[in-house]
Amino acid sequence: MLRELRIQNLAIIDILEISFVEGLNVISGETGAGKSIIIGAVGLLLGDRASSDMIRSAETTAVVEALFDIAGKDSIKEKLGEMGYGGDDELVVKRIISRSGKNRIYINGNLATVGNLSSLSESLVNVCSQHEHQMILNADNHVDILDEYGELMPRRTRFSALYRDYLTLKNDLDDLELKNRNKMEREDFLRFQLKEIADAHIVTGEDSALLEERKILRNAGQLIEYGRNAHDILYAGEDSLLEMLSRVIVDIRKILEIDASLGLSWGDLDSAYFSLEEAALALRDYTGRIVYDPERLDVVENRLEFLSRMKRKYGGKLESVLGKKEEIERELAAITSVEEEIERVSAEIARLKEQVIEEARDLSTRRAAVAARLKDEVEQEIHTLRMANAAFEVRFHEPSRDAAGEPSMTGRGLDYPEFYLSTNVGEELKPLNRIASGGELSRIVLAMKKVLARTGSVGTIIFDEVDTGIGGATAEVVGHKLQEVATHHQVICISHLPQIACFGDHHFLVAKKVEGQKTNTEVRVLSEEERLHEITRMLGGVEVTEKTREHAHEMLKAASNKR
Repeated sequence: MLRELRIQNLAIIDILEISFVEGLNVISGETGAGKSIIIGAVGLLLGDRASSDMIRSAETTAVVEALFDIAGKDSIKEKLGEMGYGGDDELVVKRIISRSGKNRIYINGNLATVGNLSSLSESLVNVCSQHEHQMILNADNHVDILDEYGELMPRRTRFSALYRDYLTLKNDLDDLELKNRNKMEREDFLRFQLKEIADAHIVTGEDSALLEERKILRNAGQLIEYGRNAHDILYAGEDSLLEMLSRVIVDIRKILEIDASLGLSWGDLDSAYFSLEEAALALRDYTGRIVYDPERLDVVENRLEFLSRMKRKYGGKLESVLGKKEEIERELAAITSVEEEIERVSAEIARLKEQVIEEARDLSTRRAAVAARLKDEVEQEIHTLRMANAAFEVRFHEPSRDAAGEPSMTGRGLDYPEFYLSTNVGEELKPLNRIASGGELSRIVLAMKKVLARTGSVGTIIFDEVDTGIGGATAEVVGHKLQEVATHHQVICISHLPQIACFGDHHFLVAKKVEGQKTNTEVRVLSEEERLHEITRMLGGVEVTEKTREHAHEMLKAASNKR
């Protein structure tokens, strides 16, 4: 239930705060006072598209915020928990619209998305406007209305899940049959690839090792020259470094025999000598191993080129080539068993198809019974709305057939129901969208809401333009119906008709006020005396007489007695 609504800098609204109550909340006011802005603000909280044009002139942001009472609404709490917003018995939704385009949405103080709002809106508020009229005129929505009324949605959800599984299996079978048709060609191709990779005898890291070997082979001459030069300097040449170092060591030894204060260690001198000697021996062995081998270089070059082609073909790295080999082996194993898999999936489809058809037929049987009840209740409600000769009916169209002659099915079942209506004696029943005038449609929508009120889970219903095309005694009946709907839901109704407004449990007046160079919309709850004045204004227009006031008083008294 919507408890508090706060609007700031939206259109001609500066700051507006409204506290709604249970039952029927009526909003009235002159045309253009800002009633539609309030409905638009609620729409923004339900996920409607936002535009910077909505922001009040000279302001940079507009803010709409609402407090909902969700005590006892376990489904909403569960959905909030799944989204990560938590909360207790209260839900706070806030939307900020900015001229910079940096709009923000908050649910219980946490950032949210428009998708989150839309997901919650279906359980919070239902706005019944001209858009909803179009929804009811669209025959594609009639099966949803029928299932909601008959409390068949849980059963339909179960059927839809079963039907999705059935479609998934059919798609799997199509893929398997395609594989089977291309089996021979595909198998030959895979075996060719597998043999190519297997014959290559690829080893992980082989390309890196070959690159190193190629670098050495290409520079063999220089490596031998550098190695021999270094060896000669250290050991083999005349006045080699080791020979000179040996003489240095002898001289230092003689110094130390005479004067130990030199501070050099015998160990360090020997270590340096032996290290250089080992280096000389290593250089000798190294140059002995280096061989310039053009034939080996050709082998390495050819192998690297081959590995490069394999990498380009199978994934960019040798690891990818080896991974592709494993993938091919798995696919070949699957291809060899595809016929067995087709047989298994076909059997599962046949089993599931029987179950789907059985569930669909059961859903259809239940819908037929629900349709009969809906016909009786809607006709009863329409008759009380001064359409005494109207007849309502739910007709089920024959489903189309597929190539195999099976009835076409959707996730909603086999049925294609459509609402038919006749408003006058002697007229045949016709589809709703071909006969309903504005006033008739408003009454049909209200009748539907009244019938569905007992089964709907939404906490708040907003009626905008419910009085389109009606007046007089019909309007009074509509007001009474709204009051009855309000026994099951919180109802917010915008109306221009006093016959409807007098049934409200709470009456709000929307007024436009000009201060200086600014126009602002204000809303206030009317006292009993103010309400009498407003009903009188709605009755009498510009000229208000005492007789009109007495009439307004009688209307309020009569509505109170009916409550």
